[in-house]
This record gives sequence, structure tokens and C-alpha cells, in this order.
Amino acid sequence: MSDPLALFPLALAAGRGRIGAVGDDTPLDAQQLVAAGLTLLQRSAPLVRALSGRRSAVLLPTGPAFVTALAASEGRGAVLVNPLAAPREIAFQCEDANVGAVFTTSALAPRVPAGLPIVLLDDAPRRARVVTAERTQDVDLGSHFGLSIEGESDVPGRDEEAVIVYTSAMAGTPLGAVLTHANLLANARATADAAANVASDDALALLPFSHLFGLTVAGAAPLLAGGRVRTMERFNPARAAELLVDGITEVVGVPAVFNALLAAIERRGVDLRDSALRVCICGGAVLPIELQDRWADVTGVELRQGYGLTEAAPVCLFNRVDRPNVRGTLGVPFPGVDVAIMPPAHYPAAQHDAGDVAPLRDGQRGEICVRGQNVSPGYLRDAVGLPRRGDWLCTGDEGFRNPDGTIRFTGLLKPMFTRNGFNIYPREIERAVLELPGVTAVDVRPIPEPSKENDITLRVTGSVTEEEVRAWCEQRLSAYKQPTLVETATPSR
Repeated sequence: MSDPLALFPLALAAGRGRIGAVGDDTPLDAQQLVAAGLTLLQRSAPLVRALSGRRSAVLLPTGPAFVTALAASEGRGAVLVNPLAAPREIAFQCEDANVGAVFTTSALAPRVPAGLPIVLLDDAPRRARVVTAERTQDVDLGSHFGLSIEGESDVPGRDEEAVIVYTSAMAGTPLGAVLTHANLLANARATADAAANVASDDALALLPFSHLFGLTVAGAAPLLAGGRVRTMERFNPARAAELLVDGITEVVGVPAVFNALLAAIERRGVDLRDSALRVCICGGAVLPIELQDRWADVTGVELRQGYGLTEAAPVCLFNRVDRPNVRGTLGVPFPGVDVAIMPPAHYPAAQHDAGDVAPLRDGQRGEICVRGQNVSPGYLRDAVGLPRRGDWLCTGDEGFRNPDGTIRFTGLLKPMFTRNGFNIYPREIERAVLELPGVTAVDVRPIPEPSKENDITLRVTGSVTEEEVRAWCEQRLSAYKQPTLVETATPSR
């Protein structure tokens, strides 16, 4: 029998870390939360039947219940759904991934497709409510405190589905990237190594666990090291700035988060010079060197940039804490990850296999390609997403290697841009708007906006109004995909 710690949730439990919402003075043991998920399966036959031969979905805000949901998925692929997603996006993901039940809360449940069984985790880990078409079952999870897990803490994860994350909508439709237990555990352990996580760490998680940057870096790595994780369901810059002088040792965010944090720190006169803060990790979008400079000047702590993508679980490069921080670079390869600069594949019509080529020399610009235990085996239904060069995954990002081994990002090859750290695929928005009756053409473009990378301009041709376009987008697209500026024009005769 394989080691139980080869499963991502059980490995989190064995780390003996703690997690709790900001303001909760009694964080919950990860072991307790995982045990609650296992108890839920033992006590709910309707849930077991709903999940038989199907995947689960996790539609939850960032918080302790997320760990319970992963455990209750019992080794099945759990679709991580962004709470900002529109009902239509949620329905698509649930249908595409063959979801049998959704772990959620009472507030988010109305977004779940009608008729799909739900598990309400508002009161996890004490109790849960399983709602199916046949019955509603309240499940007492009170027997979970005796869980004991033993095994090798460094055992490789299983090569079985752990989570599914929808991404890479370059052709207009998001693809479900499969991440295995081996992928997640390899990357979380590498994160703990590169960030020097220890049991005394107190990490502030400001990113959604539905995205792997938040789940792996801000959540799993500190928990595996036995540390504490404080979660914030909705990012509040003023409150987060106050927490940084309250024992927080690590904070993880995207550039927009650190921009907002810096403004709050300066406005409130927060002094972090004698605080416990030791590591600040930024990724998800291009980090301006000016922000790195200002952050270090104001806080006395380096803002360390990393790089990754969903298909790599997600981190590939990082300015690790045992090396000098090289501002303006993505850092060096993660433990267990190989990174090479290759001649670029062709976008947007990149081939599934771009062919094997030799890496470029230091200083030569090309496509960042990665390989390692963290790299996804592929997408659901054998869909074609990012291309491969043999065993190398092409990222669609351009850069070059410096003589010191650090990688510098120089631009995007794939058709996308970022907004508040989220990926925006113009073709996805265009495809959604083209379904609006009366629309004949759509063009989506970024508007540079330093505080959140980019805003969105939507130019629509057809017999529609701005109000109709906005209402259509609100029903079909996530909150972060909503256009900032909508321009409408009547087609010329």
C-alpha cells in the first residue's frame, strides 16, 4: 500500500500546521480540518454516491474550510473554482469536468448550477450540510479529533489527479489543467525550501486558494513546515498593513496587493523596521522594480519576485531567501525545476508539440520553458493548450538568462495580459460578447493601469448599447474580467 502522505491533503495534515481567518485567535490544526473532511465522507452516503465516478468542485473563499473540502474529495480531482466566477463560468467548469458535488457556502451556493448536489461548509470543521435532490443531511463532524497520520514526510506524491484549474483560454474557452498530488507536493515542498519556511512562521494569505499561487505558496508551504497561516476572505489593505506588525513573518501577494499595502503602510505610518516580517513574495504579474525599491525603503524587507504558471503547480523561479535578492529578475529555478530559454513557439496558433530544439545562450531572448515534477501532465479531454518541446513545457512568456543564473522577463508571447494578478484572455471575452444578439464584432485591449497592471477596453460593433453589453458581461464573466471602458459603434453600411 502506498504511503498516505503521498496524498496532498494528508501531507498537509501531517505537517501539523495551523490555519485560521484573520481575527480568529484560535487557528485550527490542519490535521483537524483534514480529519473533518474524511469524517464527512464516512458519515454521508449521499455525498459518496454523488461523487461516485465523478469529480468534486470547491467553490469557497480562502479559509480553513478549503482544507476540509480537499480532504473530502478523497483523492479525486477537485475543480478549484474562483469565487469571483460568474454562474455561467461555474456551470461550464462543472459540466466540462464531470462534477458530482460542489463544496461551498450558503452565500455562494446560489451560483451553483441547479440540481447539482452541494455541501455547505459554513460551520466546518464542526458540521456540514449535504443537499441533494432527494434529501438534506446535517452531518456532525465531531469525531475527527483523534486522527493520527504516519508516513514518510518526503515521499513523492501520487501521479493521480489532485486538482483541476481552468486556465489557458487563448482560443476562447478555458481549459482544465490537471495537477497531480505529485505536482502539488513537489512544488509546495520546493516553496518551503526556497522561502525557508519553519514551524515558527506566521504567514498572511492574501490570495485566493482557488488559484495555485495562493494555495501552494501562501497556504500549503507554511502548513507543511508546521507554521501558521492567517487567511483574509476579502483583501483589506488597511487591516493587512496592521497585521504586518502583529507577528506576521511572511506575506504573499501580486503587485496590485503590494501597491495597496504600501499605500496603507505610508498613510497609516506603520513602522515595520522592528517587526517579525522576514519574507515578502510577489508573483502573478510583472513586478515593477520601482515598487521593489519603494517596498524595501519603507519596510526594510526585500520584496522577492517569483514566476510560475498554473500548469507548473505553479512556481518555477524565485529569488530565494538564501541568496541576495536580484531586483528586476524572476530569480533562479526552483528546487527540482529545470528552466531553459528556447526559440519561441508560434502564438496564438502554437502547435501541441513544438519540436525539440537546443536552448539559447545567456543573454539571448527566447521563450521560457520548464520541466520537472511540478509540471502538469496535461489538460482534461486531451485538449490542446500550451505547447511542448519534448518534455519541456512552453510557457508563452519571453525572457533571457543572466550570467548569474537569474531569469529576466521581457514580455508575453501568448495572447493575454494580467489584471490584479489574474490572467485576462482577450479571445475569451470576445467570444462571450459575440454571443450577445446584435453584436457583429468585438475587440478587447488592455489599458495600462499601474496600480493593477491593466484595465480592459471593450470595443463592440453592432446594434447594442453600452448598458446591454455591461449587463451581458456581468452574467457571463468573472468580476475581474469586467470591462472598464465599453465603446459601441453601429456597423457601417
